[in-house]
Amino acid sequence: MQPASKCKTSVRFEELSESSSETEEDEEQPVCRHERNTDLPSEYWGIQKLARYLKGGNPTATVIALCFMRHFNLAQEPCKLAIRDSGCLEVLINLLDTEEIKCQIGSLKILKEISQNTLTRHAIADLGGLEIMVKILDSPDKDLKCLAAETIANVALFKQARRIVRQHGGIKKLVGLLECSSVRSTSLTPYQATDTEIARCGALALWSCSKDIKNKEEIRKAGGIPLLARWLKCSHANILTPVVGTLQECASEPSYRLAIRTEGMIENLVKNLSGENEELQMLCASAIFKCAEDKETRDLVRQHGGLQPLSILLGNSENKQLLAAVTGAIWKCAISGENVSKFREYKTIETLVGLLTDQSEEVLVNVIGALAECCQEPVNRATIRKCDGIPPLVNLLTGTNQALLVNVTKAVGACAIEPENMMIIDRLDGVRLLWSLLKNPNPDVQASAAWAICPCIENAKDAGEMVRSFVGGLELVVNLLKSKNKEVLTSVCAAITGIAKDEENLAVITEHGVVPLLSKLTNTNNDKLRRHLAEAISQCCTWGRNRVTFGETKAIASLVRYLKSNDPSVHRATAQALYQLSEDPNNCITMHENGAVKLLLAMVGSTDETLQEAAAGCIANIRRLALAIEKAKYG
Repeated sequence: MQPASKCKTSVRFEELSESSSETEEDEEQPVCRHERNTDLPSEYWGIQKLARYLKGGNPTATVIALCFMRHFNLAQEPCKLAIRDSGCLEVLINLLDTEEIKCQIGSLKILKEISQNTLTRHAIADLGGLEIMVKILDSPDKDLKCLAAETIANVALFKQARRIVRQHGGIKKLVGLLECSSVRSTSLTPYQATDTEIARCGALALWSCSKDIKNKEEIRKAGGIPLLARWLKCSHANILTPVVGTLQECASEPSYRLAIRTEGMIENLVKNLSGENEELQMLCASAIFKCAEDKETRDLVRQHGGLQPLSILLGNSENKQLLAAVTGAIWKCAISGENVSKFREYKTIETLVGLLTDQSEEVLVNVIGALAECCQEPVNRATIRKCDGIPPLVNLLTGTNQALLVNVTKAVGACAIEPENMMIIDRLDGVRLLWSLLKNPNPDVQASAAWAICPCIENAKDAGEMVRSFVGGLELVVNLLKSKNKEVLTSVCAAITGIAKDEENLAVITEHGVVPLLSKLTNTNNDKLRRHLAEAISQCCTWGRNRVTFGETKAIASLVRYLKSNDPSVHRATAQALYQLSEDPNNCITMHENGAVKLLLAMVGSTDETLQEAAAGCIANIRRLALAIEKAKYG
């Protein structure tokens, strides 16, 4: 059997970044027919002549015509045109439905070649070719099964074709091709080599079909996961490539990610990162990229020694598909702090900084995502500065790619925790750029920008003046409290906490109606929002009549309920807010009526001194008011 063509591989590279949704648009764009050239070459007329023999009905003549046809370069446009014009395609598909194995094999060899073409793929599907090929998968002839599977692999590159394969039972039959005895062998006998070829062709077809969610589920139901896991232990790249290709496509589904981890596949994926086959390396890195969403998988990648080969592969910046997959895997692995320590040891951060320029957006999203995770460690924030990484990060704040903006705002915000970094960010007008991203229509970008603004305010030399210099900036922040997105609300509350530390800015946001907007948000069960909302309320209480207004806008009762949360950080923030609010007598009455004293008494004994003091201070204010009322009542 012939190996998979180079054209097949190039198509795979293009497909990797595409969606795997059943509702996606077809990957292939409509192809326009070329104007007919009156001066057609001899190949065109040669195929036209052979077409007459194909239609003759004599099996021997048909086989001979098929053999001669394969001598033409069927990838050339005149040959494709001749096949279409002569009705050859319909004949080739009809030959599949005969009992002449030689005719079927000859036809499939040609169909396999010409199905590299988009227009021909659609025509084969429209003419019912896929249904017949699925039937052929049951044939006892191994060569015939291989050719049928390979041709299905070529044709099933668009949604309709993949659906046809599934609806006619093709997925189960393709999974069945993976079952053979040679899977555990490293040196193959001729018989075993044939079995491996069958499995390779089946895996190629599954790889194409696995781009649809329903097909992924069919593969799982048909028992495909353990079979793919067994073939993953093989040392032959020709079978490993489609096997890993199928796995990385399916790894977008949580059930597959769990299976990849529990079936012990991470070790083999890591092992193949160190091979010489770049396509296989890319597919393994892509599978790790998707699977490393889960902490257990990130730990396994480290335990099996996968972080170093990933770091080494960053040096292959010429292969953009490989680089995109590797940077994606590093990004997700860097979510775990233990992995970040290893990346620091391998000088990965320095290499990532070097990739911040002259890269595709896909690579940049991953590189910056990885740097944002690594920035959680102070030493890495310093490394980025020393490698001159902050200017290119700030420059990327002017982009339009939403995923890139989410990551770059996170990275800039993490860098801003260091005062030395903050000076550079401020000098490059980075804070203004972050502020402008609050206007972005994407809630994820808004939230990420607001989170990034928080450390900028905290570490700027004159934060109050800096914030006031942004015309309309404070009104913009306050208006974001009307958002329906919880993460936007949480991040904006955190930003308001920082803004309100400056008295002049607090006065401005008060005029813009920050108090009633914050009060309106208090009826929430989201602990993350509760914490930052309580902190914002606490800080806003220090201006004018804000304490009174919070009481009048019914914020007190909801805040008291926060004390029943299981999150200690919510207890601390809420106790501080209630302490500030308890400076107003009417608020003390409301707190007492809603059972705040009993809840706060339990927190006076906390080991958290800030919580302890705030709880005690609030109780003292309530008690002081009660004594004053009692004294006034009884003289």
